[in-house]
Amino acid sequence: MKKNLYIVIICFISSIIVNAQLPKGIVGASNWMNKWTNFKPATVEYNEATNILAGTIDKDTKLYKRNTYQLVGVVYVTNNAVLTIEPGTVIRGDDKTCGTLVITNGSKIIAEGLETDPIIFTSNKNVTERKPGDWGGIILLGKAPINKMGGVSFLDFNLDPVVNHYGGTDPEDNSGVLKYLRIEYSGRKLNALKEINGLSLAGVGRKTKLEYIQISYSNDDSFESYGGDVIMNNLVSYRATDDDFDFTQGVQCTINNSIAIRHPYSSDISGSRCFEVDSYDKIENTDTTKKLTKIIANNITLVNLEESDQGLVREAAHIGENTYFTLNNSVISGFAPFVVLQNKIGDSTTNLEKINLSGLIINSCQGGIVSENSNFDLGIKNWYQNPAFDLEYTSQKNIALFTEPNIKSNPDFRINVNNTVASGH
Repeated sequence: MKKNLYIVIICFISSIIVNAQLPKGIVGASNWMNKWTNFKPATVEYNEATNILAGTIDKDTKLYKRNTYQLVGVVYVTNNAVLTIEPGTVIRGDDKTCGTLVITNGSKIIAEGLETDPIIFTSNKNVTERKPGDWGGIILLGKAPINKMGGVSFLDFNLDPVVNHYGGTDPEDNSGVLKYLRIEYSGRKLNALKEINGLSLAGVGRKTKLEYIQISYSNDDSFESYGGDVIMNNLVSYRATDDDFDFTQGVQCTINNSIAIRHPYSSDISGSRCFEVDSYDKIENTDTTKKLTKIIANNITLVNLEESDQGLVREAAHIGENTYFTLNNSVISGFAPFVVLQNKIGDSTTNLEKINLSGLIINSCQGGIVSENSNFDLGIKNWYQNPAFDLEYTSQKNIALFTEPNIKSNPDFRINVNNTVASGH
């Protein structure tokens, strides 16, 4: 018994030491946002469209940098076709017809830009007229598992029912590549209850390559995953109106080295978060024998730009019941509170064990980890006071915490190397 106790103590101390030594928030030998992102897209004069992209693409097609494309209406890539987009290509979503690109089940998009020459999806409006929701967005429909009844479902985005299906049995499904790509001013409002996301991933499999993607000024979520099994790296969500990263329908997701940058007046009054995590969107249509949503998020930075003005910014993360959520070695700055746990999550250790928060800097947040049911707040507080979680509450200005948080210059949200508290020195 004494030997087992020693082992537990050693493991406990080791976990604290390991977390203390690991870098927090987004990381990189250099500022990986430096060359391909744009935090001032309203100032960029894009070329007028030279080519129209419309209708159905049912055979392999390539878009070229020498052209500028106007995305008119809902454009479907079908029949297992591959849409390849050359680095540096600009596609402008038509506002009058809600330009939207849909990669249907079995087809692929190969949009692999370069750090010095990203692919850009943006508004077709003039610089003085651009706003969130000017056009639709990008939708990938794959064959990976979801937890809806029957294992398949349809997105409620007014799409063609013949091709608007996703889900299946292949977690390794491949919908292509999105890399060094920007999506600006997407998220058209379809009706009072539904907007299109910047990037919708429905039943997308893990062989799909999703990295170095910036979504700015989306009128709904920046990134939303409906089931599937995805790995995402180096994502940037900037000034989303709704959530930055939204997960539901049993998605299995690992998200690494990514950032959400919020602004008080780019948020929805109904409540917008960096992370919105649920297992079921509608319980009556869910197959509860299938996987629950499971999110593993490593080296994430969540930041509110306006430190002195909370505005419409709420909690950084809202975690639904029956979900697994792990957040490791991350930085959260300027929210109220840090995390809200849904309903009965705080009712037992069995539920709390699904929510693993480890090695975090929680800076200038008006509140820590709380429940929607205030009866459970004390139990939750006691649970996360365990030193093994390594949750560090600080109160610093962004300029002290981050290398260069000025969005008007060349922002760098890596931890300031001179900040001994945050860097663990």
